[in-house]
Formats: sequence, structure tokens, C-alpha cells
Amino acid sequence: MAPPVEIAVPNTQISTTAKPYTVYNITLRLPLRSFTVQKRYSDFITLHASLTSQSGATPPALLPQKSWFSRTTSNPQLTEERRKGLEAYLRTINEASDSSWRNTSAWRAFLNLPSNTASANSSTASGLQSTLTGPGGGGGPITDPTVWLDCHRDLKSQLHDARLHLTRRDQATKAQEQHDSSAQAKRCLVKAGGMISALDQGLKSEAGWGREKLGEGELRRRRDLVASARKEKEGLESLLNAMAAKSKLDSTVASVQHKQALIGSQPKQGRVLGKETARTRELDNQGVVQLQKQMMQDQDMDVEELRKIVARQKELGIAINNELEVQNEMLKMVDDDVTRVQGKIEIAKKRIGKIS
Repeated sequence: MAPPVEIAVPNTQISTTAKPYTVYNITLRLPLRSFTVQKRYSDFITLHASLTSQSGATPPALLPQKSWFSRTTSNPQLTEERRKGLEAYLRTINEASDSSWRNTSAWRAFLNLPSNTASANSSTASGLQSTLTGPGGGGGPITDPTVWLDCHRDLKSQLHDARLHLTRRDQATKAQEQHDSSAQAKRCLVKAGGMISALDQGLKSEAGWGREKLGEGELRRRRDLVASARKEKEGLESLLNAMAAKSKLDSTVASVQHKQALIGSQPKQGRVLGKETARTRELDNQGVVQLQKQMMQDQDMDVEELRKIVARQKELGIAINNELEVQNEMLKMVDDDVTRVQGKIEIAKKRIGKIS
């Protein structure tokens, strides 16, 4: 059975500090994500001592020997040998049948691993399952950072599927096909709503993150992801409702047309707006008015941006004019100085002529 974490040390680099040292890039591949941590040789020494202390046994591999007469920063061959030795050291511990070293906090802290890495597959699957099958399509708040990202990935997939079903519904010609596509799109949107709720509650439950609390920047980024997904879901729901309303309107118009055809009268003409576009085809009169208002607001915003640009250009022009005036004054002063020096030179020449 393959280990839950694949470890490799593919390359190294030299630090940019005042006293340079070699940094070893450790690549870790988990079942659902990959990342890289950077460590120096002294960190490996500390890890070895901590593993021995916490597990009560010496790790099954030894660290490469420290060189007292050469530095890795100036010896590429020594750097490569040490890189291979450190990679073999980590892989030996990672693939050992005895998991006592891998279960220590020193090992997890060194590799930035979550506390439940050994059961990453089962915990992630159970977390996603609870999210998908809980009440309303979402279970309790998701407080595991890895499961949170996996749930967000599945949320994007649900929104993508909903968009595909809406596209198929728009292209369908039969009523049954339209109904099936609408039902599938609604099912995906319901699941997406549950996931958004679970993700949002997870971000608000700060105490549930435990030792794996996220920084303010990462929390802000995840809140933005949730807000973007919620906005996309609401847009798809509005589109689905507009399609449903149009279908009802079409069926009503068709019934009126059939009725009037039976009594022999001509049906009244509907809205005549010229050539319909993809944006207006699915909208009723109120929707078209709303779209026009939105377009006018967008145009107003574009005009405002243009006004700001023109104002900025005006400020630059005034600043350039002021700078030119200052330069002209300085050139005038230089010209006056040259004229004064020229006069002094003429006087000096006359005096030299008298002396000679």
C-alpha cells in the first residue's frame, strides 16, 4: 500500500540573506493537494533530535554527515549528495512500517501536515459526504482547511453542471427535455446552496479550526470565494426563474392562439422590438427594462472613469506647464550669467591689451 504522503526533494536554492545558506525544497503530494516547504540542514538536525525524543527510538535512517571543510553554497557536488541523502532520510521514515515517528508532532510540524494526514482520504471523503447529504444539501460547518477547499472545488463543479443544464434547457425543443434540464439544474443549485452555507458557517466558526487557524489574508480570500460562488448561484437561479416564467408565458400565449384559431380570429401581435439578441430573447418586458437600466448604469460608470482620466490628464498638463515655466526662468538666469561673464571677459581682454 502506498504511503498517504509522497515526499521528494527535487532541488535546492541559495538564500539571499547576508550570510547565504542552502535551502532544500521539499515537495509533498497528498491525495487531494500538493505543496512545497523549504528547510535548511539545521532544521533536519533539529527534526532528528525531536523524533528521537518524542518516539523514544532512533529514526530508521541517518542524516548525511556534516562537512567541516566545505560549504554547500560553494560546492555543487556536496549540495547534490546532501540533497539525495536528505530525500532518502525523509522517504525512509515516511515508508517505514513503524508509524511512531510519523505520528509525532515534530514530523507534522516539520512538513506542515495536518494532524489527520494518516487518514486524509477517509476524513476528506466523510467531510464531503456530510456536506452533500446533510439537511438542505449541507451538513454542519466545515472547519477542516483541506476539506473546505475540497468542498469549494465540488461547489464550483455543481455550479458548472447547473450552467450546463440551463444551456441544454435553452437549446431543447421538447417540453419534456426542458423540464428534465430545469429539474437537474435546480437540483445542482440546491446542493450548491447547502455547500455555500456550510462553507460560510465554517469560516465564521473560528474556534473549530483548532491549531490549523488560517491567517487574515487566507480567511479574506476564502470569504471572497464564498461571496463569488453565492453571486454566481443567485445569477443562475434568476436565469432559471426567467426561463420558467418565459415557458409559462409561451404556454399561455400558445393557448390563446389556439383558442382564437378555433373561433377564427387573428391573434394579437406581441412585443415588436426588432431583431432579438441573446441577452433579450429570454426576458419579458420588465426584464428588458431592467437590462436597459443596467446598461445605462454601466455606461454612466464608463463615462465617470473617462472623466477621471481626462481630469488626470489635465493635472499632468498643468504640472508640465509649471515645470516648463520654472525651466524657462532657470534658462533666463543662466543667459544673464553668461552675458555678465562675457562682459567681464571683454574687460579683461582690454586690460591685457593695454598691459602688452
